[in-house]
Amino acid sequence: MIIKKTMEDDVLNVKLTGRLDTLTSRELDSSLAEDLKDANRLVFDLEDLEYMSSAGLRVIHATQKYMSKKGGMKVRNLNDVVSEIFEITGFNDILDIE
Repeated sequence: MIIKKTMEDDVLNVKLTGRLDTLTSRELDSSLAEDLKDANRLVFDLEDLEYMSSAGLRVIHATQKYMSKKGGMKVRNLNDVVSEIFEITGFNDILDIE
């Protein structure tokens, strides 16, 4: 998986490319740990995410819970695969999706 992060003012933008699975979810969690301290808002771009496992869902959910205590989190550019996963799991009801 490729994680591309940019910070604009207090907004952390994270674009994920590839597969968010058991191995890469740990990488994402570690990668976000420091940057989230400085961010008040987070935007995930999931347009190029090919797959997401339950481990990836856990990282997204834990990050959403953390960011809800700050300025919030948005998820953008869902492709059909990720959109279906969010719909089946009910994540589309708990995430702010654009």
